[in-house]
Amino acid sequence: MRMGIIVNDLFTEEDDYTTTALAMAAVNRGHEVWYIDVDAFALRPDDHTYAHAWAVPDTRHRSGHAFLEDVRKHAQDGRTEIDLHALDVLMPRNDPSLDALSRPWARAAAINFSRLALRAGVLVLNDPDGLDLGLNKLYMQYFPADIRPRTLITRDKREAKDFIAAEGGYAILKPLAGSGGRSVFLVQPWDTPNINQMLDAVARDNYFIVQQYLKDAVHGDTRLFMLNGRPFQVQGRYAAIHRQRRTGDADIRSNLTAGARPLRAEVTETMLAVAEQTGPRLRRDGIFLAGLDIVGDKIMEINVQSPGGLPSAEAFEGVPFASEIVRAVERKLTHRAQHPTMTGNAELAAWE
Repeated sequence: MRMGIIVNDLFTEEDDYTTTALAMAAVNRGHEVWYIDVDAFALRPDDHTYAHAWAVPDTRHRSGHAFLEDVRKHAQDGRTEIDLHALDVLMPRNDPSLDALSRPWARAAAINFSRLALRAGVLVLNDPDGLDLGLNKLYMQYFPADIRPRTLITRDKREAKDFIAAEGGYAILKPLAGSGGRSVFLVQPWDTPNINQMLDAVARDNYFIVQQYLKDAVHGDTRLFMLNGRPFQVQGRYAAIHRQRRTGDADIRSNLTAGARPLRAEVTETMLAVAEQTGPRLRRDGIFLAGLDIVGDKIMEINVQSPGGLPSAEAFEGVPFASEIVRAVERKLTHRAQHPTMTGNAELAAWE
């Protein structure tokens, strides 16, 4: 299998990223892997899509740190031009929100060039149309209302203040597009003097979200991975982590990139029931791998671009989740070879 993995920039990848675990698992299973930076594409007059890609050495590794060091060592030899049409699988794993301000042209680049690869017969995971829907948090509104917190999306600050007042003075403010907990605020009744500053911060570049505050969020949230629209488990253990927010300050974010601490998750029947309600839509949108952030009986966010935390789940549960994901990709390719009319992951996900 020839696999291309799209990232923001190879040299900003980290050894504890889910992307690193997936790339390492693919190489360890004998596959050919290429890293592709989001600025490296070209559509040529021959109607083929090319990329200047970083070749991943075929050496097997047991740690993400050693693997990524080896990749970067070999990257000193420079990039190689590859024809995306010759790949079997393309995995867009970049985080569009990281480019929203500095490189706005890059936000949809992976999605757009992935569509061209899909047209040429490459299996793209996640499906570009599903990724396009998930570019901002409006995607949540496509899922059942009873698993979503009460939400207002607006640019009207007066309307936002009315919503907060109706919620008893408590609410979460966050930008419509973003990740990693950037510009996320908890509004409390005594924050009235600062409310305009908070609204200015979240409204600076886009629409913003005003969301019901779930009191259980003080204990953090649970990131549960979904594979093919189902809670992902291996050997009876779920791919999940509990993300405990920092204590001792007013920071309410449970994102690992914001300093939250990963803990072993206790996946409850309530969480599984909530997750199951997302499955039909995820499969319909061709979403192969997603991360659900769950508090109580509500989903706070659905991450389809580059859900992180899988290496921590592997460490806590002692099972090779990344390797099993690669095996699932292998099965998709085998099934598609037997059923050539199934070109995209939306059809393949429905079969599974």
